[in-house]
Amino acid sequence: MAMTLRTDSVLEDALELLAREEGLSRQEIVRRAVLERAEKLSRSKRLASLTDEALQEWSETLARLGSE
Repeated sequence: MAMTLRTDSVLEDALELLAREEGLSRQEIVRRAVLERAEKLSRSKRLASLTDEALQEWSETLARLGSE
């Protein structure tokens, strides 16, 4: 699937720098950045969900520990 990405001079410079330094195409730099960001968001959401579950499971114990 094709996509057009509009850039400005700051993004162009950053893409050029990263592509040159990492030996990758500009397309690959953008691809990896998007996938990395999506993975980070997914991890954050999983962590928040696990935290909520743990707090619900241990709420009584935590309340007792906090009141002593």
